[in-house]
Amino acid sequence: MSLAALTRPWAATSYGFLDASAKREIRRKMIKAIAVPGCQMPYASREVPMARGWGTGGLQVTLTLVNPRSVVKVIDQGADDGVNAASIRRFVSRVSGAAETWDTLAATIVQSRHRVPEEVMREDQVLVLQVPNPEPLRGVEPNISIARQMHADADYGKLWLTLYEQIVRKGRIMQGAAYPSLVNGRHVMTPSPIPRWDVPKLHMARHLTFLSAGREKRLFAVPPHTRVEPLVFSDRPYLVEDHADLVCRRSGISGYFMNELPQDDGTSAFEVSDSNLGIKAIRQAEGEAVEIGATWYLNREMSQ
Repeated sequence: MSLAALTRPWAATSYGFLDASAKREIRRKMIKAIAVPGCQMPYASREVPMARGWGTGGLQVTLTLVNPRSVVKVIDQGADDGVNAASIRRFVSRVSGAAETWDTLAATIVQSRHRVPEEVMREDQVLVLQVPNPEPLRGVEPNISIARQMHADADYGKLWLTLYEQIVRKGRIMQGAAYPSLVNGRHVMTPSPIPRWDVPKLHMARHLTFLSAGREKRLFAVPPHTRVEPLVFSDRPYLVEDHADLVCRRSGISGYFMNELPQDDGTSAFEVSDSNLGIKAIRQAEGEAVEIGATWYLNREMSQ
């Protein structure tokens, strides 16, 4: 037996960077995730040309879905021009031949870190969310084996207790990003570190959402028209961030999630977090024929 007999002949990198075996495995796990909404599916997370914790899970799902007819949009904290977003978008385009875009309406695949676009996504679009920590029970049960058993038993008492303690001690639920949510009435998931503002966008949405954690080797999904209900008590309604009355200093639009920019005089200015929405609003105000799609929030209230 020789070493040559145990190895395959050299071949160029597989289409879309990932080898066929990796894609088959991820696709199988994606189908299972769709069949059991919100349930975490383990997969053999492959090495990709970026560091763990910088979106490797989302990148692997995107590379599995992409084809030359795809149009890819990548955002980082709402911005299309961030270094991480631009690098991922360029890499996906180069290894697949897919087109790049900043426009949510033109994209077929939207990969995002920590935000859901403000414009409503359609049935023919897929949202891929990068997830650093997919386990909602980690804060209350560090033993992963016990946490798995709690998911199997739908035993989320410790999670409810944590939320109750926050109300007792602080007067309100302090959970900000990654608010634990019940999917399809069965599994509790952590919806990535998206703000509370974005969680209602996943409820009964028309698009398919995948959430993938490459470092933790877990992925889960929210299929179209699936209930996503934040964990709240009946006498304590779910509240989003109080951004409805804030005005973007660049585009002049309001009623959307804003980034706070501290100023030298101690005050704060605000810019709309969805950068492409702000760009569209500016171009539209200047007289250009730019289409702004329907948004999740209308007149500062959830409309969809």
